[in-house]
Amino acid sequence: MFQILVEFQRTIYLALAEQIKLLSAGGGWLAFMTFLPMGVLFGAAHALTPGHSKAVLATYLAGSDAKVARGLLVSITLSITHVTIAVLIAALSLPLVSLTLGSVGRAPLLEDVSRGLLGLIGLWMVWRALSHGHHHKHEGEAVSVMAGLIPCPLTLFAMTFAISRGVPVAGILFAITMMAGVALTLSCVAVLSILFRERLVHFFDSRPKLFETASRTIEGAAGLVLAGVAVWQITSA
Repeated sequence: MFQILVEFQRTIYLALAEQIKLLSAGGGWLAFMTFLPMGVLFGAAHALTPGHSKAVLATYLAGSDAKVARGLLVSITLSITHVTIAVLIAALSLPLVSLTLGSVGRAPLLEDVSRGLLGLIGLWMVWRALSHGHHHKHEGEAVSVMAGLIPCPLTLFAMTFAISRGVPVAGILFAITMMAGVALTLSCVAVLSILFRERLVHFFDSRPKLFETASRTIEGAAGLVLAGVAVWQITSA
């Protein structure tokens, strides 16, 4: 399955490169605009591969009290941040790409900042579970922005190629459609995580004390997972 996704992405990326070459050589925008919807499929398939904070998203939502609407907002915010960071790196720092990026498609400093902040969120969730604290209104959006600080490598590739060919607008337009595809996949992850949690809540409806204990345990476990993953990723990077 993973290999199929990789080949699918490779096919679309090569087609994108050809479209950008045609534009840079004086071709019209009509063909490129016709090709753009492929960006949605490209983004959706790309988000199915390892990474993209799917585990972070699922873990956080499983341990929170967010409803489906809030979960969708969190997943969309994560997608926007994830792709926009890559666009900004390419658009504002292209002359320094070789210096600011540790390897192709990665931004180690941003990755470490993201993981560190997520680790703090995890510890906060553990503390809240132990102290019976309250959920903050915009906590989910904060988590999504922190997780999204890791730039999308394929967006960075597409933007860098488009800028180098003198058609940055093409890169931005493709990034927008790709963002929609990433959001589609992450939204599915968010909804499934929330529905799973709500099924557990329904099971405990007639057992309020047991529900309270279970909900605090799930939140604390989710916090421990977030903090543990953050520490592991930072120390093993």
